[in-house]
Amino acid sequence: MLVVCDFHNHSCLSPCGSLEQSPAVLARLSRERGLGLVALTDHNSVLNGPAFAECAAREGLSALFGMEAASAEEVHVLCLFSELEAALDFGEFIDGHMPRLPYDPLKMGDQVVVDADENVLALPDVYLCGALDLGFDELCSAAAVRGALVVPAHIDRPMYGAISQLGFLPDGPYSAVEAVRPVSTGASRGFTVITGSDAHYPEHIARRPFELELPDGWNSGGSVDLEAIRLALAAGRVRLPFPS
Repeated sequence: MLVVCDFHNHSCLSPCGSLEQSPAVLARLSRERGLGLVALTDHNSVLNGPAFAECAAREGLSALFGMEAASAEEVHVLCLFSELEAALDFGEFIDGHMPRLPYDPLKMGDQVVVDADENVLALPDVYLCGALDLGFDELCSAAAVRGALVVPAHIDRPMYGAISQLGFLPDGPYSAVEAVRPVSTGASRGFTVITGSDAHYPEHIARRPFELELPDGWNSGGSVDLEAIRLALAAGRVRLPFPS
């Protein structure tokens, strides 16, 4: 079956995101706009994962949990889990590698942890968009060894993608690579290419999804079979919103 997917979305926890983009809004608009499998990937944090899990279940939406992590070279990487607890454990690991940068919400944007009903739970005082003290290879390996889908983000962008920051896409334990526009096989190193909305505002939700052919039972009992997704990506069973 073809499932409409979007593996790159932010919430009000990301300081560059809209305060209107709560996990509840992300889940509701994703369902209304026809998505079937959606990930929440805030910058270097999974703290809004619990709210998104509840909101996704409420909307009948299948969910992945994780983050858009930033390596020491400022390469952004999507690290995705099907189990919330695994994502939260990875979040604690990443927190130990975060720079404790001075943070002014008036200049850098608010970082808001909320519950499923948009009640404010916390305002983290560590800037979440900083680069970690993990190199790109270390970051990808740390996510992969914990069972995550590892997807270098927007490899074709002029900033924060592997090609812009490193000059090329190195070999790595990737399940896919994300691109904003069509990219050559050379640029993607032959890895399956997916798209993502990188939604920071409600109007961005579902602007750039992709379709993935998954077997029956990929989300039985409300739990997403991450291995089924991994295998489908490896086999290239993807339909993009532009010619591949």
